[in-house]
Amino acid sequence: MHLNKQRLVALEELKKVQHEKQLLLERLEQLEARNQAGTTTKSVESWSISELLLRIDSMVLSDMIGTGEAADLRKSIVENRFAVDNLFFGIQEKNDLELLSELRHFSETIMRKPLHVVHICSEMEPIASSSPLASYVTGVSSALQRKGNMVEVILPKYASINLAPIKALRKIEGEVDSYFGGRWHRNRIWTGIINNIGVALIEPLHHQEFFNRDLICGYSDDFKRFAYFSRASLDYLVKSGKQPDILHIHNWETAIIGPLFWDIFVHQGLSGTRLVFTCHDLNSQCLEQPDKLETCGLDSHRLHRADRLQDNINKNLINILKGGIVYSNKVVFVSSSHSIDKIIQCSGHELEPTLAVHRDKLLITPYGFDGTNFDPSKDKFLPAKYSANNIEGKALCKVALRHHLGFSKHSFAIVGCIFSEVSDGDVDNLRLAIMYAMEKGAQFVLMGGTVMTPTLQLLQEELKDANVRFVDKNEEFLLHLILAGSDIMLCSSFHDPLLQVPLKAIKYGSAPILLNSRQERFRYTEQQDFGSTVMSQYILSTFANMSLSQALDEIKNQPAQWALKIKDGMSKDFSWDAECCDVHLAAYESVKNF
Repeated sequence: MHLNKQRLVALEELKKVQHEKQLLLERLEQLEARNQAGTTTKSVESWSISELLLRIDSMVLSDMIGTGEAADLRKSIVENRFAVDNLFFGIQEKNDLELLSELRHFSETIMRKPLHVVHICSEMEPIASSSPLASYVTGVSSALQRKGNMVEVILPKYASINLAPIKALRKIEGEVDSYFGGRWHRNRIWTGIINNIGVALIEPLHHQEFFNRDLICGYSDDFKRFAYFSRASLDYLVKSGKQPDILHIHNWETAIIGPLFWDIFVHQGLSGTRLVFTCHDLNSQCLEQPDKLETCGLDSHRLHRADRLQDNINKNLINILKGGIVYSNKVVFVSSSHSIDKIIQCSGHELEPTLAVHRDKLLITPYGFDGTNFDPSKDKFLPAKYSANNIEGKALCKVALRHHLGFSKHSFAIVGCIFSEVSDGDVDNLRLAIMYAMEKGAQFVLMGGTVMTPTLQLLQEELKDANVRFVDKNEEFLLHLILAGSDIMLCSSFHDPLLQVPLKAIKYGSAPILLNSRQERFRYTEQQDFGSTVMSQYILSTFANMSLSQALDEIKNQPAQWALKIKDGMSKDFSWDAECCDVHLAAYESVKNF
């Protein structure tokens, strides 16, 4: 407990130092840029603080704020003087109401204490990945850590785990006992660092067969495997003395932690910890016989109730995913297109009554993407960098893509398509899309994964043309070049949790257009259920009802209007650090004081 308190104090100090260091670096870059431009730099630090303090006096005298709030704002400014010049530059043009809003946000950000978050999950990129959960855990954890919080991840030590990316990997000398099947079992703990995130791997010594397998999941005894891991993770937390603010669990694999935490562990030094549960997929819920709960120390009679773990349809069974929903303080659904109402009313997974009862704790977050590796303004794979403010480099990327693919220079547009898997339905739509693009005089490139399926090979032979290319090499530089060089990116869905192609396409100035041939050739005509996230609202309102023919026509006949649309999309941030991270921080803060 003492070490945990010391760790949090040190983390808070580190966050402040890192924040001030970053502000100083940004200020130095600004000054250097001004000097290189031949302008004379004028020091404003001395009067910017003074002016802010005087403006606060004005707000008090005009009864906009009270003297107590004014004192807190003044303290925030004086104690964080390095931030003032960068965050409040140009305050002369702002009225008191605008400035007060910025001051309050600044004060809240500075005064917010860092959170200690521990994820207990079955996957994490790049060491153990079989679903979108892996990139989500890494993406959100990295974003939270970049904002000054402390994040740790606990995983099983699979036999198939990729240990190469783990830095400072070491085996802890002491072992952790965990309860399972009526007795205590020893576990070996491995620790390391991934993307500056602390990782703990749990290796059972007795039940070695649980994770000594080729696959992460998909076995008949998966419930036993992950129930063992979930219980061992909590035993490890208690023995190590960790007291996280948030315990974040994911999908049915670690949903059993909900009842384990509240029925057994909350009084073992974790009374200040709260639970957040993420659900990526309602299709997989894990139905089991109630007596199996007793293997990890739970009372099956107490939990086999309609308001707890009893399945809504199969009354004689328990529903593990339902337990995660019932026993967590907040439930986060990850979706790029659905709203909370649609998840509750139209999920089709028999959990509607449970979701309706717990509606107040449900949240929706979009997926994100790695903004550090996918940003055209600093992409190491591109021949020219560009951004929404200076988009000239995109034209050079288009030239480079044409040259690499052997295209001629006489096409007005390039249509790209990037798939991890291509279904037969997608192939039919692809055929129509490629034929239409050729008819309009556009060029088409498809990257379809590492292995070209027989269906795609037949399509490639059928549509062999000088302006069509099928790429079966999953080369990273070519992926980036296709994103940057394409004007349009065809997508089978805007909900692409694995590759996040629609989000990356927007960032790289390529319009995501649905590959859909219903009713009209490619037009998305289904009535939209606008999601509650900012990202889904933007994508659906801007691109959902735009067909391939409309997009090509606008590029050719209204280039100025098209350019504005593309620049608007590029200026938005859909990375893990943006809306997705903000939703999680809001969820954590709201449950911290429950």
